[in-house]
Amino acid sequence: MTGNLPSDYLQLKDIQDYLKGDKDYILADTQLQRSIRSFEFLKEFSKNKVIYGINTGFGPMAQYRVGEENLKELQYNLIRSHANGTGDFLSPATTKIIMICRLNTLALGFSGTSPGVLKTLESYIAHEIYPLIPQHGGVGASGDLVQLAHLALGLIGEGKAYFKNEIVTTEYALQAANIKPAELELRDGLSLINGTSCMSGLATINLIQTSTLLHYSVLASSVMNELTASYTDSFSEELNGAKLHPGQQFIAQKMRENLVDGNVLKNRKDHLFNEEYIDGQEFFSEKVQEYYSLRCVPQIIGPIYDTYLNAKKIVEEEINSANDNPIVCAETENVYHGGNFHGDYISFEMDKLKIGVTKMSMLMERQINYLMNNRLNNKFPAFLNMGKLGFNFGLQGMQFTAVSTTAENQTLSNPMYVHSIPNNGDNQDIVSMGTNSALMAERVINNTFEVLSVQLVAIAQAIDIDQSYEKLSTASKALYDFVRKSIDVIKEDKPQYEGLARLKANLLQSKEGL
Repeated sequence: MTGNLPSDYLQLKDIQDYLKGDKDYILADTQLQRSIRSFEFLKEFSKNKVIYGINTGFGPMAQYRVGEENLKELQYNLIRSHANGTGDFLSPATTKIIMICRLNTLALGFSGTSPGVLKTLESYIAHEIYPLIPQHGGVGASGDLVQLAHLALGLIGEGKAYFKNEIVTTEYALQAANIKPAELELRDGLSLINGTSCMSGLATINLIQTSTLLHYSVLASSVMNELTASYTDSFSEELNGAKLHPGQQFIAQKMRENLVDGNVLKNRKDHLFNEEYIDGQEFFSEKVQEYYSLRCVPQIIGPIYDTYLNAKKIVEEEINSANDNPIVCAETENVYHGGNFHGDYISFEMDKLKIGVTKMSMLMERQINYLMNNRLNNKFPAFLNMGKLGFNFGLQGMQFTAVSTTAENQTLSNPMYVHSIPNNGDNQDIVSMGTNSALMAERVINNTFEVLSVQLVAIAQAIDIDQSYEKLSTASKALYDFVRKSIDVIKEDKPQYEGLARLKANLLQSKEGL
């Protein structure tokens, strides 16, 4: 979207504020007025007409007309019949963002949703009543029917919900908060469940966390170059400017910024371009060029960053779009039937994102291996062992964890986008599997925070062994200090899983990002 954004345009930075509890989602008067106009138009327009979702069955049963006396109960039947998901429940924080995304799209005024339902949804969010939503169910077209049915089930006062960090009956939560459930009208049931708000809500959180991973991966890669006293030309403006990809150029720039005031990097003109330095040497103990995991960071992380930016654009467009069916347009006084519920945009972007994040975890793992393998780095003891070799084992056990987790990422990176299975009596003959894709991306991202945690412990350990803290850049020192808040230097063999868990938690809570 170009030009000035509408005042109620929901951006990723807003989602981050809602996620951290720094801001509350409040319906604007303009949103309510749009919704009222849409609802009132639909109420009048639908008289003596056949309109899907108001007086017909659903899916392949849309050929059946429903009598006037059953229209209200029809909306309740739809919600109850589809609330059949399985698997673990989404977290309260994730559910909150999904609810905000659903409210935001319904408030665009293209869904004909009753104002009462919108106000009820707003009230649930304000009182932190988050209906339980299972992971498994929706196929991503017609949207997230099953997951959003569980959300809607809570809105009508049924099922269970998170409330004050406990799982309770929704009825109990409503009584405690002194609010009433939603009263469904017209097509409220369909408008609540027929959309992409579950997959796109998950996608927003995935993007926020990917931004954090990108920040720390670039920073860790920068420190890696300091630890190995690498040459500066691999992330120089001149070299990376010779290739036109903006992501590569940006990552190289961030590395230069991270390393601007350090004291250990080498300039090629002082070494291999210096006649006095090379005079008479037939073999150079220092590598002429670093391994790819150190030398090619802009080329590896650059495309991941570009992919992140494109996904951010697509996801923001989706959460600010009308993504249900049919579309109610009071402006043209018509109702349009189509497929805005289809989640292909989100599914495709989440598949690409998880591939990128997996590649990031692979880079982390290779950099870990470089530090662990004394035959590669020719500098540090095997497995960064600060004890007695053979008797103590250093970070050997941590490396296994990083390798196995990275391997899981590689398997999870197979795409969901191309795994459509027809269902719903072949009415839904090609679907997006968008929520599955977003959930798999979430798993890959979570795994990568674990690999990153191991890498950061290894980097801090290497700094202690090298005793190079004072020579490092300010950014590198800050990273070392951040790690040491969670886990101490490792000299003896003791379990470190709690320290790794603390570090991962601190990384997830970090507001740093690219």
